[in-house]
Amino acid sequence: MNREEYQKLEEKTLAPYAVRSSQSKGRRYPEPEHEFRTCFQRDRDRIIHSTAFRRLEYKTQVFVIHEGDYYRTRLTHTLEVAQIARSIARALGLNTDLVEAIALGHDIGHTPFGHSGEEVLKELLADEGGFDHNLQGLRVVDYLEERYPEFSGLNLTFEVREGLIKHSTRYDFGYRSLTESQLPPVYGNLDISEFYNQERPTLEAQVVDIADEIAYDNHDLDDGLTSGLVSEGELEKVCLWKEAESVVRKKYTNLPFAIKKHQIIRTLIDIKVKDLIHTSLRNLRGVRSVEEVRRASWRLISFSREMEEKRTPLRNFLLERLYHHYRVIRMAEKAKRTVRELFNVYLSQPTQLPSHIQKRMEKDGVKRAICDYIASMTDRYAQDEYKKLFDPLTRV
Repeated sequence: MNREEYQKLEEKTLAPYAVRSSQSKGRRYPEPEHEFRTCFQRDRDRIIHSTAFRRLEYKTQVFVIHEGDYYRTRLTHTLEVAQIARSIARALGLNTDLVEAIALGHDIGHTPFGHSGEEVLKELLADEGGFDHNLQGLRVVDYLEERYPEFSGLNLTFEVREGLIKHSTRYDFGYRSLTESQLPPVYGNLDISEFYNQERPTLEAQVVDIADEIAYDNHDLDDGLTSGLVSEGELEKVCLWKEAESVVRKKYTNLPFAIKKHQIIRTLIDIKVKDLIHTSLRNLRGVRSVEEVRRASWRLISFSREMEEKRTPLRNFLLERLYHHYRVIRMAEKAKRTVRELFNVYLSQPTQLPSHIQKRMEKDGVKRAICDYIASMTDRYAQDEYKKLFDPLTRV
């Protein structure tokens, strides 16, 4: 099937409120269309083949990489988000290629050590536009990736870039509109004013946002149980856990805990995904176009009110028992010290930086170039760099 045939298939099979690849707003730098792939399929592939995507393998989700091989990394989290998002999008009649491209790129701007690294860079860059992992993700795909002779970045379509910069979950301090935030119209030397509008993002982008939350809620819980920081007994007071555990108990008896845990987690995901699909389909009744989605006064991809009430105790449990566990706090504080001291030692003597980073300083400024360099690091690279710079016995 060639691209034109695939686009005709989209017209026949996608819901009226889904984005068609043939109707994309296009790329910043015009390129000839591919014979066999749509523009969103090409975007997905460009993200997968990018350097920044590969580095997600060694970036923190909750547990720093050296804590164990079996915990989720930012890459495995990204793949899980993409899988959940595709399932939701297919049930809603949305463009799964666009969903997958946004999902695979949604965390591409994350720092080493997860949100701990981001907090430090945000503080250190406060006088130069700050730091935001969504904006950094756009900076990566628009500017920092170097793969093509004709332009900087990956030259992705508007719809994918919009999904990256408007990505927002409750873990990102609530759904936010760029028009309501204090973010500047320029981030580093990147003009982002084209995204400052009152429009809602596409349904495909909204699906990724919710899929990200589902993955956080359930897979972080899974890792918490695996680590021993969270126990099954503590979860007995959490209504969603009890509901899923009851479903599993009625179906199976005397399961080993490792298998029982897996079955409960997959049941939790299934309960949430089904609620989301049914609620969103009700919200979308009468919606006939992407333009109506963009003009909507609220996000049309949502859980039911009942499910939102059930999710609150689970999120509070994760916050109190996992994210605020003393061992997780220790990891976070150690990570913050590492990032802060790396930044300050580079700033004190920029000639310690690799030559290609020093060249970027001329265009981007010293602080922003250092920020880009640190943000691109994996946990392991940042730890090794720290040893080289501060341990007198480590070879530089």
